[in-house]
Amino acid sequence: MDTKNPSAPLRAQSRLARKNHPDGKAFAGVTHDHVRHTENFTVVGNDLVQHPELSGLAIGLACYIQSVRPGTAVDIKTLAARFPEGPTRIAAALNELEAHGYLIRSRQRTATGRIVTRTVSCNRPGHRTATRDTAPRRPTRRRTDPDEAAPRKRLPAVPQPSCTAPALLQAAAEVLTGLRRRDPRLLLSATDAEHLAPGVAAWLEHEVTPTAVRHALTANLPDEPLIRPAALLAHRLTAQLPPPPLFRPPVSPAHEPRHPLQTCDGCDRAFRAPEPGRCRDCRSEVPPGGRLA
Repeated sequence: MDTKNPSAPLRAQSRLARKNHPDGKAFAGVTHDHVRHTENFTVVGNDLVQHPELSGLAIGLACYIQSVRPGTAVDIKTLAARFPEGPTRIAAALNELEAHGYLIRSRQRTATGRIVTRTVSCNRPGHRTATRDTAPRRPTRRRTDPDEAAPRKRLPAVPQPSCTAPALLQAAAEVLTGLRRRDPRLLLSATDAEHLAPGVAAWLEHEVTPTAVRHALTANLPDEPLIRPAALLAHRLTAQLPPPPLFRPPVSPAHEPRHPLQTCDGCDRAFRAPEPGRCRDCRSEVPPGGRLA
């Protein structure tokens, strides 16, 4: 009975941290087994992936959008085809990102007139370059010569006549040349006159007199200086073009000769006829089959 049990512990042993928990870390929670990426990776800020107000879908979409190349389509239809979530949930997540500044969406019109949505992804909302990047960038032309003139802007299109006869275009050019007599601000260059001449010819073809064309182009001009008078005239030629006449009187051929004047044998009145004789009124007074007195 006096023999002590050598296997019994003398006192309770304390838990050693390094023995039971390697590196002093608890088993609960996540542990990381990371490998450093050297290619095909995206840097995403913790303010996004740990955002307290964004949903998981919104955070995932933001990470995906930041990882794709510029120009990749990130509209609702494309994202709904890429991920299992439907368009409604995708749209709600994009609205979350837009509300917190991670997306900036604007509707713009292309050169062909189509309306498209331009999306800008911001990895740090509120950064000063975010608003600057939303403005559409226009290609800039670098001038090599400081004395080089700025590129000339293209004039608006003008109506085109159905007949481009030289005489018609010459009459139109004379109308344009005479505009500077009514207003010195309407002094046109040869290039501008050549561009506008078909538009004036279309008016003349609609049986508008040259005087009426000049009045339509010079009436109610603004009082301030005209920066581009040719553009203003092109707009008026297009916007105020009158409709073509409904009925056109027959035009005699240009080669038809004009008869000379003759003196009527009955009333001595002058009339045109290929040979001497009586005028139309005197001929109508002769009864059918009768004889002149």
